[in-house]
Amino acid sequence: MKKIILNLAVTLDGYIEGPNGEIDWCIMDGDANFNDFLDSIDSIFYGRISYDLWGNYQPGEEEDELMKSISQNINSKKKYVFSRAKANDDTDAIFIHSDIEKKVNEIKNLPGKDIWLYGGAKLISTFLNEGLVDELQLAVHPVILGSGKLLFSEITDRVWLTLKETKSAPSGVVQLIYSVKEK
Repeated sequence: MKKIILNLAVTLDGYIEGPNGEIDWCIMDGDANFNDFLDSIDSIFYGRISYDLWGNYQPGEEEDELMKSISQNINSKKKYVFSRAKANDDTDAIFIHSDIEKKVNEIKNLPGKDIWLYGGAKLISTFLNEGLVDELQLAVHPVILGSGKLLFSEITDRVWLTLKETKSAPSGVVQLIYSVKEK
């Protein structure tokens, strides 16, 4: 069965965005091997707002080759969008608006690679609260924002984790990889 993996950048104080939605604090470290992660998945789960912002991002000419490669890799994946407000768009994305747990489990049972839970924060909380996340890969960045959008703001019960691995990069980014303990 496929795993659902939350892979996300977060500040030391737990924010995924600054107070105005900024992510300029996020260090794109070539040592992070993000394309290796992308090669291990075949699907991405988005909330509607995250999908609208990033689901079809196309890098500009000024972007470096690493960002172009990452964007191309992301755009080659099957995309699922969880939304109550939007039923479709002009892309191949599949929109899900009801029976989330049932549909997620159907997708997990399809053949193929793992699934990236991209976010946003509300979707991540929903998945954690429903016990749908198998692994967390959090890239903790060496910055304290003090305000913004918290990663874990709507969790209803404790979620117990087991540390599988840590990795550090020269930039100061530390990746923490946890498996989620079953309830």
